[in-house]
Order: sequence, then C-alpha cells, then structure tokens
Amino acid sequence: MYLPPHDPHVDDPMRFKPLFRIHLMERKCATVECMYGHKGPHNGHIQIVKKDEFSTKCNQTDHHRMSGGRQEEFRTWLREEWGRTLEDIFHEHMQELILMKFIYTSQYDNCLTYRRIYLPPSSPDDLIQPGLFKGTYGSHGLEIVMLSFHGKKAKGTKITGDPNIPAGQQTVEIDLAHPLQLPDVENLRDFSELSRIVLEVQEQVRREEQEREQRQEEEEHSQQAASQPASPLGGEGAEGEETAAGAEGTTQDKAPASQPFVLPMGVISRNEDYPRTCRICFYGTGLIAGHGFTSPERTPGVFVLFDDDRFGFIWLELKSFSLYSRIKVSFQNAQAPSREAFDEMLKNIQSLAT
Repeated sequence: MYLPPHDPHVDDPMRFKPLFRIHLMERKCATVECMYGHKGPHNGHIQIVKKDEFSTKCNQTDHHRMSGGRQEEFRTWLREEWGRTLEDIFHEHMQELILMKFIYTSQYDNCLTYRRIYLPPSSPDDLIQPGLFKGTYGSHGLEIVMLSFHGKKAKGTKITGDPNIPAGQQTVEIDLAHPLQLPDVENLRDFSELSRIVLEVQEQVRREEQEREQRQEEEEHSQQAASQPASPLGGEGAEGEETAAGAEGTTQDKAPASQPFVLPMGVISRNEDYPRTCRICFYGTGLIAGHGFTSPERTPGVFVLFDDDRFGFIWLELKSFSLYSRIKVSFQNAQAPSREAFDEMLKNIQSLAT
C-alpha cells in the first residue's frame, strides 16, 4: 500500500507498507501470508474474482489485535498515519474526522477487494503531464488525486477518499476554456475581489451552457421539421472545431511568464509553504458534501498552475486552499491500453463510489 506523507507535507515522498505476500512453491502451489498488524506474517488467502480484480482475506485476524485493545491500536495507527498523537491535534472537528477514518478503515482487517486503475493517457496539448498527485484536504489530511485531461476540461478524480467525498468522485473540474486574469498581488489579498472575478466567470459559463442547449434544441426541431437525418457535418463538426481552437489556446498558454501569487486574506491553507508565483489560473468547480456523501454539490473555485509538478485549488465557498504535488513513483504496466479504456475505468470507479 502506498501511503501519502504526513499532513501537510505534500512534497515529501510516498510511504510504502506491505499488506500481503505470496510464496510460489513447486508444482504450481503457493502460500499467502497477511502482513497486516504488528505480530508478523500470518495465514491469508487470495481469490481472483474476475479480470483486473482480486480479493484478499486474512484467516487469523487475531494477529491484528493489540494487548492494549482498540485504544492502543488507534494510537499506533495515528502515529503511522498522521505522524503525531491525538494530544497534538487541538481541533475537535479534526479529531472527529480522524476517529471516523480509523473506525472505517480498521473494520476490514485486510479483507479487501482490489481493482486495477490506469494512469491517464497524455497528449502534447495537455497543460502539464497528467498523473497522480498528493493533495491537502483540510482536516481530512492528505489524499491522492488523479489529474486527467479531456479536451477543454481537466478532471481531478479522488483515488483515496474521506468521510465526506469517497474515492472515485471527481473532486475538481477545471474549465480550460475559461482562464482567469488575477489582479495584482495587493488586490489579490482581498477575498471579495477574487470572489467577484470568479462569480462573473461562473455567470458567463452558465449563459454559454444555456445558449448551447438552446442551439441544440433549435437544431433538433429543424431536423425533425425537415424529416431528414442529422448531417455528419452538423453539431459534432462545429464542436470539433471549437475543441481544436480550445486545444490550440491551451498549447499557447502552456508556458506563459510567471506572475506573483498570494492567497487572499481569510483563505485557510494547511500548508503555508505554497509557491509565491504561478503560471496561469482557470475557472473550475470543486465537489463538496456532508458526511456520508450527503447533499453533494459543485461549487466555484480557482485552479492555480504553479509548475510542472504542483498546482492548487481555491475553494471559494469553503474559503480553503488545497495544494497538490506530483507523485513521482514509477508504476509498472499501469498505462491505459486506449483512451476509451481509461474513460471506462473512470466511469466504473465513480459508479462503485456512489
């Protein structure tokens, strides 16, 4: 299992923790050992469920228990997961979220189902190289997000989740057709000024979507009136031209001059060591929800590209900032066989989460 570094140090390397191992024997036999817990390897089981999916089961879960009971298990987990004790965490809401995560994750006792994920395919027009990133999520700590590009959109999909937004959900969506021109640093410190800029773009996006829907309805009505099938050079061709133009614009903006950057007053950041210059910003939306993924909604925000390996997102409604840093681990055999296979995988992990 690859674990993120301790919160909020997003630039630190990932941590590695073995969960099971397989001993291959003669005559095509094998033994499986569970590595979970602190009492050494013990008997386990692996089952191949179907293509790209398998399950693990521990046959001796008593090896996961500690003499001090659940309290000792929680303290040990807290040191490993967060690198601190509960006494070091003064925020009551954060303590509650950490306890929820411990209860949720420890109940499985390494009886887990694994499904293959692909790394996102890349294109020369991409803003930066897509891939996996560590991100700060307030009191939830660090989480893993997959950044992928889809024409005029970029998506950040959660690979690890929390009590509010589960893994598989699209945590941020970036609208590459709507770059944001930030004010100078002094005016950027004023949150109301940034909010005004973002909400103006949000209204513009809403109007464009309404106009697009209206054009589609008019085209459908005219086609029905003419009783003719849709022309292959109709709406799809126009959309293709628009996408190409958007891609061209993105390419031109890939390496603009850096501009000073500072978080507005009142915006909370777990990591104050964020870059003070950025390349470009875009309008985007972030997914927020209550505990248990209740009442989810997409809210406006700002995607900030710092460099090839770091970006940020300002959650306007939460007055919060997430900093993301690239995971530089090399994963073997993780490339998607095709764009279609990658898109299908994204749909599948989102459906599992819901």
